[in-house]
Amino acid sequence: MDLKEKLVSSFIAFENQVDIDSYVHDIRTEAIKNFESIGFPTKKNESWKYTSLKQVLDTDYSIFPSKNTALVYSKIEKYLIDDIDSYKIIFVDGIYSSHLSETTHEGMDICLMSSVLNKPKYAPIIENYFNKALKKDGISDLNTAFSKEGAFIHIPKNKLVEKPIQIIHFNSGNESSLMLQPRNLIIVDENSQLQIIERHQNLNENEVLTNSVTEIFVNPKSIVDYYKIQNDNKQASIIDTTSIVQEHNSVCTLHTFSFGGKLTRNNLTFSQKGEHIESIMKGITIIEEKQHVDHNTLVHHIKPNCESHQDYKGIFDDSSTGVFNGTVVVEKEAQKTNAFQANNNVLLSDKASINTKPQLEIFADDVKCSHGCTIGQLDKNALFYLKSRGIPEKEAKALLMYGFANNVMQSVKIPELKNRITNIIAGKLGVNIGFNL
Repeated sequence: MDLKEKLVSSFIAFENQVDIDSYVHDIRTEAIKNFESIGFPTKKNESWKYTSLKQVLDTDYSIFPSKNTALVYSKIEKYLIDDIDSYKIIFVDGIYSSHLSETTHEGMDICLMSSVLNKPKYAPIIENYFNKALKKDGISDLNTAFSKEGAFIHIPKNKLVEKPIQIIHFNSGNESSLMLQPRNLIIVDENSQLQIIERHQNLNENEVLTNSVTEIFVNPKSIVDYYKIQNDNKQASIIDTTSIVQEHNSVCTLHTFSFGGKLTRNNLTFSQKGEHIESIMKGITIIEEKQHVDHNTLVHHIKPNCESHQDYKGIFDDSSTGVFNGTVVVEKEAQKTNAFQANNNVLLSDKASINTKPQLEIFADDVKCSHGCTIGQLDKNALFYLKSRGIPEKEAKALLMYGFANNVMQSVKIPELKNRITNIIAGKLGVNIGFNL
């Protein structure tokens, strides 16, 4: 039995384990039918042309963990941004860990999907937002079918969330191989603001495949800063789908830091449904050996007077592979759009590769849109200059790569997170440099 057949046959057993109202039940039933029809994407799909899932789908994953696992804080401490006061929503093998988490219902909801899916008081919110932002495809439908647990965040009007929220999923390694399907729903009402840090971490050398879906609704005049840290070990793979819907005068920034894992695929979609919206996507990828990272982005400009900015940097060593497939669509009504898209890459090895395809689809005539990509190696003249000033070659190369990534790092608004990412980058480059970007 292949993984698709195993998932379809496991759905009935999953349904019997959860207490979900008929509204969500109908959505999940339709989703599993769609997945059964469509299946997993292959390289025949244009948007998956350079990414094959074969290497991760051949594993015989457990669909459900066999038992609940309790982790002690000391085992996970290094994966938290623990030098800031924050809310924490922590899961172990897909199951909520209450003793490691800090949630709240005081003036806002920072809690669990499972706690709201079957409560009548949350029914209007679920019916208005759940599964409303997603483009239907096999991967997102699979997650919808098995949607049970994840983070639920609802920030009411005129609320500044003073502490960042950390959403962290751990795989304990109790299963020889495990597939996880977290589902996050984030709603930020008018004129509110919050920051979120998300991470998925394998604590063992066993195989794990995570199919994660996050829906984010940024209502008028709200500001959301979202940070994804992807620094897992070489036995972990993730398909991360994030769909963001923005209303007028809102700002949403999403940073993606991709440093680890066997295969990483990021599906990121922004839908601008009002005027004077700003959408910002930035990312740094540093990988080696046979790692594979694929960024697939779509910004849909629907209304006039909006902006979008994409800036992705990639550094590839050994036999690693990068993919960037970025699309900006400007509808006829979306006049006065300002859209910028850039993908810049450095190859440190003759065997490393990058497939990049920035695209613009413009149906309006009064716009300012640009896109571009670069693929190259480190500047030999700059390297020679640094070495002539007494800087060893290894440190000189690291300095150049730090500078290459600097404009992405400058926009990180949480100083403690910025320091953590800087240290991870230094570790990836094998140096210890006494400054922060």
